[in-house]
Amino acid sequence: MARLLIVSNRLPISVRVDRGALCLTRSSGGLAAAMRGPHERMCAVWIGWPGSVAGLTPEQRQDADAALAGIRAVPVHLGATEQHRFYDGFSNGVLWPLFHYLLDKVNLDAELDWEAYQRVNERFADAVAEQYRPGDVIWVHDYQLMLLPALLRKRLPGAQIGFFLHVPFPSADVFRSLPWREQIVRGLLGADLLGFHTAGYRKNFAASAAHVLGLDPDEAAIEHDGRRVALGVHPISIDAAEIERLAAHPAVREEAARIRAEAGGRKIVLGIDRLDYTKGIPRRLLAIERFLEREPELHDQVRFIQLAVPTREMAGAYAEFRRVVHEMVGRINGQHGTTYATPIHYMHRSVPLDQVVALYLAADVMLVTPLRDGMNLVAKEYVAARIDNDGALILSEFAGAASELAEAISVNPYDIGSVAAAVKRALTMPRAEQQTRMAALRRRVATHDVHAWTQSFLDDLDGAAAPASELAALTPRREVPESVVERVRLAPQRVWILDYDGTLVPFAPVPDLAAPDEELLALLRALSERDRVHVVSGRPRADIERWFGALPLHLHAEHGFWSRPMACDDWVPLESDAAAWKGEVRAVLEDFTRRTPGSFIEEKTVTLAWHYRTVEPELAGEHVRELRARLAERVSADALELLGGAKVLEIRPRGVHKGRVVPLILDDVPARAEVIAIGDDRTDEDIFAALPPSACTIHVGNKSSRAAYRLPDAGAVRNLLRSIHA
Repeated sequence: MARLLIVSNRLPISVRVDRGALCLTRSSGGLAAAMRGPHERMCAVWIGWPGSVAGLTPEQRQDADAALAGIRAVPVHLGATEQHRFYDGFSNGVLWPLFHYLLDKVNLDAELDWEAYQRVNERFADAVAEQYRPGDVIWVHDYQLMLLPALLRKRLPGAQIGFFLHVPFPSADVFRSLPWREQIVRGLLGADLLGFHTAGYRKNFAASAAHVLGLDPDEAAIEHDGRRVALGVHPISIDAAEIERLAAHPAVREEAARIRAEAGGRKIVLGIDRLDYTKGIPRRLLAIERFLEREPELHDQVRFIQLAVPTREMAGAYAEFRRVVHEMVGRINGQHGTTYATPIHYMHRSVPLDQVVALYLAADVMLVTPLRDGMNLVAKEYVAARIDNDGALILSEFAGAASELAEAISVNPYDIGSVAAAVKRALTMPRAEQQTRMAALRRRVATHDVHAWTQSFLDDLDGAAAPASELAALTPRREVPESVVERVRLAPQRVWILDYDGTLVPFAPVPDLAAPDEELLALLRALSERDRVHVVSGRPRADIERWFGALPLHLHAEHGFWSRPMACDDWVPLESDAAAWKGEVRAVLEDFTRRTPGSFIEEKTVTLAWHYRTVEPELAGEHVRELRARLAERVSADALELLGGAKVLEIRPRGVHKGRVVPLILDDVPARAEVIAIGDDRTDEDIFAALPPSACTIHVGNKSSRAAYRLPDAGAVRNLLRSIHA
């Protein structure tokens, strides 16, 4: 029976010893709460770190593992130093501040921490692989395990793997400052589905993949390593029904009444946050101070309650942050307090959920002003708790929840004056307006609750993950087997059909910079002494003639429109005239070139190519889509076709393609010859399609291909040619 394997940094249960006795306590946090339902309802297995077991005896550790197994929890045990470097050092010392745009807090000299991050992700991969059964669905969570999808893909090629990021994904410009950016992107792209809270985070990831790996993502997917990785928008939510149940409970309502009575008739403005520098608490306190300065007559009419939940207490940076917040609260209370009232009631502790809901019920205004937040479930919990449809929510525009909770009062948390003004607006909002706004918010939160979030993600993962048989049909093998290399090496005769750009040489920013080096020329000359070598390129015949004309090679230019046999000095066209269409299309391309810095047009005998390799990726993606639409309106689908390549869009007559040269090549092939074709892009698929199954076909790169085998890059192609020629 297929199972769900939930994988996160922490288990929802922590193991500890209390007065010599073994204790298992439920972990707090949005992820633990969100996945508790699937873990219980779907009989899922949860894999994660259970907390330090250094203080446990061997017998207690065995008992702890057995107890965890009884609730379908699999521990990944980590040493103290390893855990510190992985979690505090890299996850929270590098990724957390970077993803929240707090670049001054990012430690970029973290090589040892990065090594620990890699090792721990490997440990998790081993643990998941050990638990995995064919058909299981793997759901990996959050920034601590961003290498894990690719590690699992390597171990479990046919597995369904989803990854959800619970924090923001930053803009491409910010993400690209990370020294380990390529490894992180490649790690994530091992998944079948990557889930993000908002469309903005998804767009940021796609742009980062384009910048870092040179990929061409569309709005909802990225093709990588022969697979299509879906990109989904899945805003996480809460168990709205449970919050509503608590809000209606007599004991909770009684506690809310006690809190209001203690406020002495003053209106309550509430903030609840983890004591983390991303939550904007210092700037919120400055906004409260600004409110008190502007509205002296309201001093005795408003009480601000700030609950700061402890987090990462052992980290030095957080201890300093805690000191700053405490001092700010003391200063503001000292300055604005009166004989009758202290404006800010500050609590630094954890509070059970029922007491949190009581605070939600008591508060007239909820103040949620993070500097940056992946979602912020406090805002949604407040909304769900307001079962009388009253109260007002002030929400930072930089929280992921802002994309859903449009009826909240939106603020820029960096603008303390506007936050202060929003507090007054919320406090004086007519009850009818409160109810109109809150009713709309409550409907949305109730409809899109945590159960809908879970089901939506799993449904999309099921649709994104191709069956193993389909993957096998679409994806070339990881490498050319040694048995195939040996077969080719021992063949009495060989015929090579070789693409040029991306196959024999790496791509260059502009075509003229990709001229063959002396090593390549020597390799092709040596290969042609024994074998028949055909170079089939999209390049103009002038380039191919200039570079290879002096070598004993069969040459084919412009996707086979021009051919020059080895013993011939003249180029022969495929057709007499196939270029009458170019004038109108050229005008369209020239218009886009003017509007797209870094792009240029390459004109060949019967094709036009628009290159955009050096164009900023976001602009390139936008203009490629627009150009395709414009050309589709102007050209006849019967006569012309648009062909997307490696950062190039080519327009050519239908039927003019590299596959047309294959019959000419095969007509002259000896019966026992081994035919080997190597290419890297869509144009080379026509060659692979035209060859018989007995041919050895090799795709270069990471895209889907009908080729039988795969090599990673041009360097690997050259190594293969050398090994066979030797």
